[in-house]
Amino acid sequence: MYQVKYSPCLAAEESFVSLLKERAAYQSSKTAYTFLSSGKTEESSLTYQQLDRKARELGAILYGLGLKGERALLMYNPGLDFVVAFFACLYAGVIAVPVYPPKRNQSFHRLQAIIKDCDAKEILTTSNILSNLQQGLIDRHELHSLKFLATDNLPIQFSQTYNLPEIGITQKDLAFLQYTSGSTGNPKGVMVTHQNLLVNCEEMNRVFNHQLNSVMVTWLPTFHDMGLIYGVLEPLYKGITCYMMAPVSFIQSPFRWLQAISHYKGTHSAAPNFAYDLCTRKITSEQKASLDLSSWKMTLNGAEPIRYDVLERFTQEFASCGFNPTAMSPGYGLAEATLFVSAVHKEDTAEFYRVQAEALQRNKVVKAEQNDDSAVTLVGCGKTEIDTQIVIVNPDTLTSCKKDEIGEIWVSGKTVAQGYWQKEAETAKTFQAKLASGEGPFLRTGDLGFLKDGELFVTGRLKDVLIIRGRNHYPQDIEMTVEQCHPALRPGYGAAFTVETDGKERLVIVQEVERTYLRKINIKEVQEAIRKAVTKDHGLQVHDIVLIRTATIPKTSSGKIQRSRCKEQFLRNTSDDLFVVKSSKVQLS
Repeated sequence: MYQVKYSPCLAAEESFVSLLKERAAYQSSKTAYTFLSSGKTEESSLTYQQLDRKARELGAILYGLGLKGERALLMYNPGLDFVVAFFACLYAGVIAVPVYPPKRNQSFHRLQAIIKDCDAKEILTTSNILSNLQQGLIDRHELHSLKFLATDNLPIQFSQTYNLPEIGITQKDLAFLQYTSGSTGNPKGVMVTHQNLLVNCEEMNRVFNHQLNSVMVTWLPTFHDMGLIYGVLEPLYKGITCYMMAPVSFIQSPFRWLQAISHYKGTHSAAPNFAYDLCTRKITSEQKASLDLSSWKMTLNGAEPIRYDVLERFTQEFASCGFNPTAMSPGYGLAEATLFVSAVHKEDTAEFYRVQAEALQRNKVVKAEQNDDSAVTLVGCGKTEIDTQIVIVNPDTLTSCKKDEIGEIWVSGKTVAQGYWQKEAETAKTFQAKLASGEGPFLRTGDLGFLKDGELFVTGRLKDVLIIRGRNHYPQDIEMTVEQCHPALRPGYGAAFTVETDGKERLVIVQEVERTYLRKINIKEVQEAIRKAVTKDHGLQVHDIVLIRTATIPKTSSGKIQRSRCKEQFLRNTSDDLFVVKSSKVQLS
C-alpha cells in the first residue's frame, strides 16, 4: 500500500476514493475548493464533507445506470461541477474522460474522435452546455445513441433513490483517461490508475513541500493533466484548501491570478511559461503596488519550454511585491508519466547552464565561455523522486548517451501510466521501450535533453528538431529570435518549421501580429527584421514568412503551439487565418 505522508489523520490509502472518505471523516468542515467567478468573487465552495456527499449522490446514479467500468466524458465549463463529477466517477468505478466543451462554430472532429476511441457511453455536463451540444450534434447521426446527463439538474431527472455499494476500488483500477494533444484523427487516451495518481502526488508533495496550512491557487484547465492533477487532486491528497478560477479570467487579466494569491495568502500554484511572461507584460506598476506575494512559497513552471529570460524577468519584476526567486520551480512532465517527472525542489534556486549554440546543433553539450554572445542559456528542471528514473538515450542506437551528449529522455517508475487505451502497438512502442542491452521497460517521451549532476535539462522535442544543411536547430530558439526582433510581433505565438523544396529543407516562419499593430504594420519592414535576426543569430536564411492575425495560431488544449498543424496549413495553403498573403519566397542555393 502507498503511505500518505505528513498527515497524521490518514492511514495508507488504496485510492482517491478512500482518500476522500478519510478527508470527509476527519476534516469534514474544512473548505476543500472555492471557485472564484471572474477570478475574484467567491461563487461557490465545497467542504470535504459536502464534496463527499455530492460525489456519492451522483456516483450512486452513475452506478445505477450501469456505468461501472464504462467511459464517461466530463464536459464542463470551469467550476466545481467538474470536481463533483470527477469524484462521482471514481466512487462509481466509471472511467472519467475530461474534455472541454466545444465552442460555438468549432469543429466537432476531435470530440467525435475521442468518443469513438474510448467508446464513451455517457456525457456528464450541465444543462446549458447540453442544450448547445445537442444542437451541434443534430447532423452527426453516429453520435445519436450517446446518452447525456445534466448533473446540475438531477432532482428533475431522477425521482427514485439510487444506492452506491462499496465497490472496492484499488490502486490498480483505472481512474481516468487523459487524452493527449495528438492529431485530430488519432487521439490517444493515456490510462491513469489510482496508483499512478497517488505516487505522482506524493512525488510532488516531497518536492514542493505542501503543509497542512498551504493554500493552492489555480487557473489551469481541469481537462488538462497539470490543471487536474496538480490543481485539483494534489490539494485533496494533502488536505489543503484550493481556490480555482477560469483560464479565461487569467488570460483576460493576468493580475487576477496574482491578486488571488495575494488576497488568500496562496502558497502554491502552477502555470506554463507563457503565463509568467504575460504577467510581466500586462500587469501595471499600479497593480504591482497592491500585491503582497510574500506568502507564495512555490510556483511550478512547466507544460511547455521554459525560458531563462522569462524566469529572470518575472523574478525581477515582482521582487518588489515580495516574490522570492526560490519559489520559482521549473519542472518537466507529461501525461504519459501521469504528470510529474522532475522539478526544482522548494527552497532551491533554479539552475541555469550556458552552452555553446554550435555544439547543440551537433547534439553535444559544451559549456560556453563568458564572452560567447551566441551562447544558449538552458533551464534545469530539477531531479526525480521515489523510484522515478531518467536515462538519456540515443534514439537510433538505443544506447545510453555520454554525459556531454543530447539524447531522448526515457523514464521508468510507478508514475508511468499504463499505456494508451485500446492501442496495443502504440503502447508497446512508447511505454515498453528497452535499451539495446535489454534494460527496461522505459517510457519514450519524444523529448530531447541531458543530465548534469542528476539535474534534467530539456533541449527540445525529437520530432520538432529542424535539420538544415546537416545541422540541428531547435524551433523554440528560432521562434524566440523572431518574436524579439520587432515590437509588432506577439511573443510566444510563433512557429518555425521546415518544408522540403527542390530536395532541400527550407525554413518557414509563421508568426502572430500584436493586435495594436494590425492596422499600422509595415509588412516589408517586419519581414526584413525577421530575416536579418534569424540570419544573424542562427546563420539561416528564411524561405518564407507568414504573418497572421492575433489569436489565430494553432495551439493544443494546454496552450502549446502546434507546429505540425501550422506546417499542414502552410502546405495546403488553406488557412483562413492568414493576416497577409505569404511573403515573396527567396531563392536559396
